[in-house]
Amino acid sequence: MKTQTFPLVFSSICIAINLVLGTIVQTLKIPLIFLDTLGTILGAVLFGPFFGGAIGLLTNIIQGMLTNPKNIPFAIVNLAVGVIVGYIAKRYTFTWLTALLTGLLISVVAPLIGTPIAVWVYGGLTGGGTDLLFIWLLKSGQKIFTAAFIPRITGNLVDKIACALLVASLVRYFPASIVSKATNPLISSQGTNNAARK
Repeated sequence: MKTQTFPLVFSSICIAINLVLGTIVQTLKIPLIFLDTLGTILGAVLFGPFFGGAIGLLTNIIQGMLTNPKNIPFAIVNLAVGVIVGYIAKRYTFTWLTALLTGLLISVVAPLIGTPIAVWVYGGLTGGGTDLLFIWLLKSGQKIFTAAFIPRITGNLVDKIACALLVASLVRYFPASIVSKATNPLISSQGTNNAARK
């Protein structure tokens, strides 16, 4: 029972991490960074694509209801991040190299999904830190899709790679008692190995 409950409890913590960090960044309007997928990536690495996707989806829905309804349509982006990271982490050990490559991949996928949402639903302005760059690019003659895409991919390159590398570091130094409860066999075996070394 404890093993079945742990992923649900830890996934709730991952959602809370996303909500807190995402709200802080949105409130401060920090450009080129979001931090609302750190918990998604962490949950996906530990528990796989189903939990990763669910964490991402629920994060945006809850954040949309609590702080900014504009986040709800972007739930599909966070869902995709969780699913992609979950599948990669189940196939490859989540080393720093894997994290870097995963961060690069989701840095491209996230804005490819998010930009059409930003343009079609909100006209490109979403109230985030990338809005100033979007307006500047639009005024400089760029088409609306390009003006919305460039700040997003730039921000995602910083944000997603940083989040993925941070998760790789966290998992590496997590106590064996936590890592061994992961449903991802590649991660849980690390916890068992760490415990054996002690």
